[in-house]
Amino acid sequence: MQITNPVAADLCMDDRNHSIASFLKRQHLPEHATPLRLLGVDYAHLPTSGGGDLYVTWHGIHLLDHLSLENWYDRGWFEANRVRLPGTGTVYRLPTKPVNGRSIDLVIKYCRVGEDVPIDTITLSQFSNAEFNSPYEEFALVMEMRRRRIGPRILTHRPLGIYVPPERLKLWETGRKEFRIAGKKARFMDIELDILRQYVLIYQWIKGISADEAFKQMPDEETRRILKKLTESVRRDLEDCGYTVVDHKPAHIIVRPRKDGTLLRKRDGGYAYALVDFELLIRTADHQRNVQSSRSAIYLTHYRARFGASARAELFPENLKLVTILGIDYVFGHAESTHGRLWVVGHDPELFDYFIPERWRHTPGKKLSASSETHYTLTKDNINLVWKLSRVGEVPESNLPDEIAADILSYGFNTPFEEFSIALDLARKGIHTVYPLAIYMSGLESSRSALYVTDRRRFESHKAIVMEDGEPLFRPDHNYLTIWGYWNGVTEMPERWNEGNLQPIDLSRACQCGLIEHATMNRLLESMAEQLTAAGYRDLTLRPSHLLLSLRHDKRLILDENGLPTLRICNFELMQAGIAHGLS
Repeated sequence: MQITNPVAADLCMDDRNHSIASFLKRQHLPEHATPLRLLGVDYAHLPTSGGGDLYVTWHGIHLLDHLSLENWYDRGWFEANRVRLPGTGTVYRLPTKPVNGRSIDLVIKYCRVGEDVPIDTITLSQFSNAEFNSPYEEFALVMEMRRRRIGPRILTHRPLGIYVPPERLKLWETGRKEFRIAGKKARFMDIELDILRQYVLIYQWIKGISADEAFKQMPDEETRRILKKLTESVRRDLEDCGYTVVDHKPAHIIVRPRKDGTLLRKRDGGYAYALVDFELLIRTADHQRNVQSSRSAIYLTHYRARFGASARAELFPENLKLVTILGIDYVFGHAESTHGRLWVVGHDPELFDYFIPERWRHTPGKKLSASSETHYTLTKDNINLVWKLSRVGEVPESNLPDEIAADILSYGFNTPFEEFSIALDLARKGIHTVYPLAIYMSGLESSRSALYVTDRRRFESHKAIVMEDGEPLFRPDHNYLTIWGYWNGVTEMPERWNEGNLQPIDLSRACQCGLIEHATMNRLLESMAEQLTAAGYRDLTLRPSHLLLSLRHDKRLILDENGLPTLRICNFELMQAGIAHGLS
């Protein structure tokens, strides 16, 4: 990429789509360095002595020796060599100890997440909900802005890493407000954020001086005029790029003095500059909407080709594996933020990040069932999905006739992997189902097994299936959640009939609302039971609520070639395979 700004190479190295995992694989780094992704940013995680954590970005990986704690955070060195920088936060310029004869300058900033924002009344009136970014948010936004190719190129100092010391402070020592941290956790529930631990952001120092320092020798009136013009120009550049900074000020604008005492300028005559201090960086409203729409569009492209994508092992990052369970291929990996596990249907590793729990687990939604934990949500990537808590191991309750109730008790709830295998097998045989997307196993051990899991047959039958680390695939002491597509249309529909203007309605409610007659409902139920039998399956509790219809915005149902409403099966908990067509 051609760099038009003569200082761009020094101020802001291009953020390429590098893989931390592949880098760790090639380099002789500590064995305990683990690749992970948090809010879209790749890190190498290195536990430090005493229980601390160091998260190093791609830029920091190349300087890992300098970032080792003994080379900058050593107490004697830190206190003797740090230089406090102006501002309301705790920020230092700090040289590292020489490594192989070379020292580098760092910016060490203590994150103020959870603290009150000390901004003036005018700004407060414009950003009444302003709050400091968490360290992971800040790095995610900076990395994103550095890669942005719409609008002016914004130069910044390089984000190198985040250090979380092991010590836990008293709440009064942190200056944080519990309600602010609670708000952050509500939005990023699965990102570790401890109200009592410090978070130290590490940036690389930029050569230059702040704009207010550069013009301080001029007469006051002239200084104010130049600074106002420069600050306004930078603000426009930021907004054109899709961002704004709540406390935008000249002190955050770094300019480059030249040997003759003048300041370096760009080709258009404006001052060449870089930005620092991003604890109050946010996206503009338009850019925020575009980010969600863009990720949604990219998701749909990958989703449609999820079984057509190449499954070659060399295309997978180090932290993801292709596995086959009950005949279904999954991209498997760890959800590092929760220490959980995630299986994403298909061959495409690009889909994995869309289903890590922080993208959907705590986004607003609604409960869809009174009898089970079934929830609809719109993810942070603008994807409609339904997640369900698996009830495998619980004893099914049934008010059906004794013979059927006995069959239900004898069979028991399916595992999530059985549900997905059944759903995809039915789809291959021409029976429409909701789309199985991913299976998530919680990281924390659950007390649910002690209270509800009394039927352990499935755990015994799955015992032989183990993961690469020797752990069993299916464990009674963890919660398993299935993730399904929400849209209930048929794949043969015209493109214009998409999930944006179709709504699902179950067969029972459609009858209650007068969209179909009771006789039609029974006819559709009988038809589905016959189709299932022909496919080698039986739903032990087939009921109208298990079948979804597609409702247009004008309240008309989508009909098939026979003039009957199209149906999709949405429940597989007690779907039994027939003897002749059983699952292997």
